[in-house]
Amino acid sequence: MILDAARLSFRNLLAAETRSVFWKVLGLTLLVLVGLWFVLRSLFATLLFPWVAGFFPQMPEWAGWLSFVFAILAGLGLALGLALLLSPVTALIAGLFLDDVAEVVEKRDYPNDRPGNAMPFGPALASSIKFLGVVILGNMIALFLLFIPGVNLIAFFMVNGYLLGREFFEFAAMRFRPPEEARAFRAKHGSTVFLGGLVIAAFLAVPFLNLLTPLFAAGMMVHLHKLVSQKDPAFRG
Repeated sequence: MILDAARLSFRNLLAAETRSVFWKVLGLTLLVLVGLWFVLRSLFATLLFPWVAGFFPQMPEWAGWLSFVFAILAGLGLALGLALLLSPVTALIAGLFLDDVAEVVEKRDYPNDRPGNAMPFGPALASSIKFLGVVILGNMIALFLLFIPGVNLIAFFMVNGYLLGREFFEFAAMRFRPPEEARAFRAKHGSTVFLGGLVIAAFLAVPFLNLLTPLFAAGMMVHLHKLVSQKDPAFRG
């Protein structure tokens, strides 16, 4: 069931409709990162460079070289900072398009089923921010546990598997169910949802491919919710 959901979701990533969502996400992500680059660069130029220059009021000959080296280091620091922000920014923006992915999956693979209900923009934005928080929290916990020998890699998968599985499955379920029922349905099938979350965590661990994690996770959990619902008549949505 879980592998079927993952396979179908990966196949849907290659669909023309999903690719259009990906290009939207990528384009907006690049715009945000370019904006952040100029903001951070301006802050460096306005605040940090004058502070460094203040140590050398008469600018000895070697101070010019020091400023040059510092400028290079600052540029590298900005590039590293943007690289670290790439995944969270993508998660934030992709969260606004999760319903688009879900609609593609439902139309392509479940044309005879009742379509789900997309969230209005306000709740969608709140959900996107929530997904961003989950990604940051999961990776902060995993980063902290990296310093504990023997559990670092396991911690990454366990933490992200639980958090991502829970959030994305509830997103898929709430397209068809009230929030309380969606959470109860997720809790009833917690082990299946967790195993699905581990697959998402494995996807997240692959460099560059992890930029597609929100889109892959949304599609996978739409499939998983459908498959689990078919086997649970008491909760069928």
